[in-house]
Parts: sequence; C-alpha cells; structure tokens
Amino acid sequence: MDEQELIHKMKAQAVARKLWERGDTIIVAVSGGPDSVALLDLLHRIQDDEGLQIIAAHVDHGFRGIESASEAETVRRFAEKLGIPCESVFIDLPGYIEETGMNPQAAAREKRYDFLHRIARKHGARRIALGHHADDQAETVLMRILRGTGMSGLAGMTFSRSEKNVQLIRPLLRINKTALEEYCRARGLTVTDDSSNRKRDYTRNRVRLDLMPVLRNYNPQLTDSLVRLSDIAAEEDDWMESEAREAFRRLVVVEADGCRLERGALLGLHVALQRRLIKLILIHMGMEKETTPFDTVESMREAAREDAASTWRIDAGGGIRFTREYDNLRFWRGEALVPGSYRYELEVAASRLYIAEAGITLSLTVEQASVATKPAGRDEAVFDADRLAFPLVARNRLPGDRMRVLGLNGTKKVQDMFVDERIPPSRRELMPLLADAAGDIVWIPGVRRGEAAQVTEVTRQVLRIRAFTDGS
Repeated sequence: MDEQELIHKMKAQAVARKLWERGDTIIVAVSGGPDSVALLDLLHRIQDDEGLQIIAAHVDHGFRGIESASEAETVRRFAEKLGIPCESVFIDLPGYIEETGMNPQAAAREKRYDFLHRIARKHGARRIALGHHADDQAETVLMRILRGTGMSGLAGMTFSRSEKNVQLIRPLLRINKTALEEYCRARGLTVTDDSSNRKRDYTRNRVRLDLMPVLRNYNPQLTDSLVRLSDIAAEEDDWMESEAREAFRRLVVVEADGCRLERGALLGLHVALQRRLIKLILIHMGMEKETTPFDTVESMREAAREDAASTWRIDAGGGIRFTREYDNLRFWRGEALVPGSYRYELEVAASRLYIAEAGITLSLTVEQASVATKPAGRDEAVFDADRLAFPLVARNRLPGDRMRVLGLNGTKKVQDMFVDERIPPSRRELMPLLADAAGDIVWIPGVRRGEAAQVTEVTRQVLRIRAFTDGS
C-alpha cells in the first residue's frame, strides 16, 4: 500500500465513521513507535485540507529509564520538525504502582488517559486520536475469545467512543502494522523500539509473539480474518443493542430504587434478547458493561422460567440486587428491601391516614347501617362501629402474627396468607395490618378480613374503611 492509498483509506474511514469535523482540535497520543508516529504524520499531512488542528501528546511512564527518556525526546523533536505543538509528561509509574498495588498495565493506562484528557481540556479539544491498528484489533479479539466472550466482546475496539465528554478515535483501526511500518520507512520517519513489547510478562505480548505466529500456520490471513469477524460482530452487536433498548422502553418500569419487569414479558423475547435486556437494566443501574458476568445474567434469566422458584433473589454485585417475586422481576439497590417498622394510631372513627412506608392511604367513614351495607371490593371492609375497640392501630407485620379469619375456624399465620395471596416478599413487610385496641388483627387490606365486629341486622352504625394507593 503506497502513501496515497494509506491516506485515502484513513480518510475514507474517518468520513464513514464521522471521526472528526472541520475545525476540530485533535490530541494525538504518540508513543514513538511506528503506529503512532505514522498517525501523527498522516494527520499532519491532511490537517489543512480537513481544517484540523493537531497537537502531539507523549507520556514517559518511567519504566525504562534512559530508553523511555530518549523516546520522549524523539517525539518532541519530530513534532517540532512538523511544526506541531507537543505536550509531554513524566510519570513515576513504578512508585505509583508500589503505592497503590495496581496492575502495571492498568496503572499505566489510567495515568496515560488522565494526562490525555487533561491536555484535551487545556486546548479545548473534542477528540483524542489513538494509534491502534488492525493487528491490535486482531490481538484484542483473540484474547477475548480465549477468555470467553459474547458478541460485544467479539466486536473488539471501536473506531470511536465517548469518554469524559471527549471522543477517543482510532483512525488506523483497519490498517495493518506492516503498512504503517512501510509508510514510516518510505517517509524516512524516525521511530523508537519499545523493548517492553518483547517481554512475555503480559498476556498481549505472549499472544502477539507466541500464539499469533502459530495460528498463522493454519491461516496466513489471520489478522484480516479476525478483523473481519470484529466488523461483523460490531454491526450485529449494534443491531442487538438497538433491539434491547427498544425492549427496555416497552417492557421495563423504572422505579425510584431500580427497575421492574414482568416475567412473562421477558420470556416472550428471544433468549439472546433476554440476556441483552438484563444486561441493559444492570448497566442502567450503574454496572459497568465489561463487568457484567455471564453466569449472573444467566441466573437471572433462568429465574424467570415457569419451573423456577416463584420467589428468589441474588446479589448481582456493585450494590445491585435481583429478586423474582412471583410474576415480577425486580432490580434494586440497597442492603434491604424493606424499611423499619411503623405504627400509627387512629383515635376516631372518621379519619384519614397516609402510610408513607406502604404508599397506602386508609380512609375511615361512618354511615348508617342499611341493607346495602357491603364492601365494594377487597380494598374495602365494613365493621360494626359500636363493637370495634378503638384506638385502631395500623402497623406492618411482626414475627408470629396470626389472624382470626372470617369464615375459618381458629387462626391463621399472616405469613401463610401472604404466600397464599402471592404477595411479593418485598411487599410483605410494607403491607399495613389493622388491629383493634386489644391487638387483634381485624383487616389486612386487599388480603383478608378478620371475624371481629361483623355487621349484622342489629348494627346501627357502620365503619367503612377503604385502602387506596397513590393515584387510585
């Protein structure tokens, strides 16, 4: 590939991927190797035609003493020769790693990107250009295959992604390293040789130096094949992501503490989309996309199955919990699903009480008894006002609570009634129980009425109690 072909290919990708716009300032990360040197030179050659302002940025990580200091000087001189401003920094990475205990590669990346973002802010730049090329992409895809990955992982690195309000762009992502090395030789560009690239301390180096050469015995065009795989995966991943976002919009209810999804709605989706939707919910709640374990997602998906336990919960990590409550799937944050206990007294028959913990209002009215004195539904109960012992108490459930149920002999555990009525576990501690002055439970709104103070033919005044939620 000659120089003009290389320039044309890079510009074509930039147009197709909208990597920059006329008038943009671009910070170019330059290590001194052939990929980043070629990138800086190529962008310099087209900057006038494209209306760009180019600024070089170099980080000396302090790992290799004189060698890395020499690289920094080489980059500075090259930028000066091109007439491009150059920003550089020395970072004592060995000291930082010793202080924090971080992985060397992770520490280097953190500090390098911090510097690049700082320089972008200084110059008002909206783009940071990185020198990753097709061979880097092939290595990335292969490493992810070895670790075990899905469609998103096979997509590899993207041409552009947003980070801290700046676009990280990779204009060379479809250009092979050999083409970039040939370009540097043809242009007489001075490049540096990072000796750490030959050390087998890092997985990427072992993949590059040991595994890729072996695999090329089976497929000489291995890099092109892996890059093509990443292209296909990226497009299909993008489509799947859009389908997941649409499913999220249609099916997921966003609540104050998380998200809720009907079990049947999830099962109505293709298995692949089920997984995507669960991951999207977790990401919506703050989980990093790269840290969403497959096993966790699969456990949540399988919990929705018809033959799975009707109530079930799991810690998804990152402070996120998942619960199946009969036909509802809930994703929420926090240590507990329930608040502390509550207790409210009602001293008079005609009153109104809002129970904030349950989001329920109790309305009490007194009326004359008549043949039409009946509750309108399960959210209402009627009592003989003269036989009901005040003050009434509205409280949440206590361990061992039992109720003398209308129509049954003896008492029944409140817990068993909640199970029979399929009350979600997260609601059981919130549900109000109405007890009389003697402590006997007389009504559980929406569940059962007790046998106390029944309305009979001799009842003169009826106490009608209605329970309703916000908006009902």
